[in-house]
Amino acid sequence: QVQLVESGGGLVQAGGSLRLSCAASGRTFSSYAMGWFRQAPGKEREFAARISWSDSSTYYADSVKGRFTISRDNAKNMVYLQMNSLKPEDTAVYYCAASSYNTYWGNAYWGQGTQVTVSS
Repeated sequence: QVQLVESGGGLVQAGGSLRLSCAASGRTFSSYAMGWFRQAPGKEREFAARISWSDSSTYYADSVKGRFTISRDNAKNMVYLQMNSLKPEDTAVYYCAASSYNTYWGNAYWGQGTQVTVSS
């Protein structure tokens, strides 16, 4: 069982930066792939970034590649999403997820989400 709590969301102007954090409970945090997803109003939840459990390799959606960076600190049971050059279209609720598989999130654990609003 893994419990996830996101923080760090807020209101920022276009071009600004935010750093999201996700605190995870559980002794086996290092064995989970971690991901960030987002859901904009009226849209489905979409993948943003993930980091593997094995070698911390990362993968990004094209929409955030080059602007967002995902990282993890297994000693602290934390995962982060550094978001730079934010755009109004990045406005969404951002969710942290933990999965036993790098590319399958159907059985993932989810946090409650944190709101990110980017003003133009």
